[in-house]
Amino acid sequence: MLKKWLREPLLHFLLIGAAIFLLYGLQNDQAAEDDNRITITEADVDRLLSLWEKRWKRLPTRSELDGIIEAQIREEVYYREALAMGLEQNDSVVRRRLAQKLEFIFSDIASQAEPTDTELEDYLETHPRQFEIPGRISFVQIYLNADQRGEQVDEDAARLLDELKKADQALDLSTVGDAFMFGQLHHDLSKHQVARLFGKEFAEQIFELPVGEWCEALVSGYGLHLVRVDKKTAAVTPPLNEVRARVFNEWQTRQRDMMNEQFYQNLRAHYDVVIEDFAENEGGAGATDSGIGQ
Repeated sequence: MLKKWLREPLLHFLLIGAAIFLLYGLQNDQAAEDDNRITITEADVDRLLSLWEKRWKRLPTRSELDGIIEAQIREEVYYREALAMGLEQNDSVVRRRLAQKLEFIFSDIASQAEPTDTELEDYLETHPRQFEIPGRISFVQIYLNADQRGEQVDEDAARLLDELKKADQALDLSTVGDAFMFGQLHHDLSKHQVARLFGKEFAEQIFELPVGEWCEALVSGYGLHLVRVDKKTAAVTPPLNEVRARVFNEWQTRQRDMMNEQFYQNLRAHYDVVIEDFAENEGGAGATDSGIGQ
């Protein structure tokens, strides 16, 4: 009778079911036990010590170390309980932080890319304005105050220009023209520096003038200026070996931005994005379609 009972399929089914139930229970017990266990590893302590030393420039005392470990445990307890309560759901701050963290992780990976010299040379060649050494100019200007001279200012400028062209080097320039707050002599200025003193249009025009000649008056916000350029150098793009660090930083930033965008587009391609129609709000736009960002 017993042997017959042992051969019954129903008994086999019940035994297998009981074994599965027991195994499932043991696994759940282990998972529950793991969920309720907080382990502070040696690596965790080393990290806490490193953060403390970086901030305070010294190692913590024993009581201070106990305090920061307890703070870490407190944070983990609150974190797990918050997850258990579902507090992370529908929280825009948490969503944004997680999205930023993923982006930061990929940015760190993208930053590890190392360019070749050819890539840096190409970047320098295609973005010369970012690295060029600006041109410089030295000049003399004689100021004519339009407010004081009135309608005579153009006639005075023409007459004085004629005198300057005929005069020899012994002419005392300080005796001609009107007083000007920035003086007459200006040495080794960049276009940006000239623009700060006289305005952008004046700066553009003076760098086009020939060297060693008195030229027709240039106009600034102050009035008229008779100008003689004494020295001028053009802007030049330096060789890579002189600006390698700057080119590398700019190249790396550009590569990181490009890779981040490609990373996002690759992820986005896995999603079917639907933007539902919405009613037109007062003062707002109407419905949109699901093609945004595609």
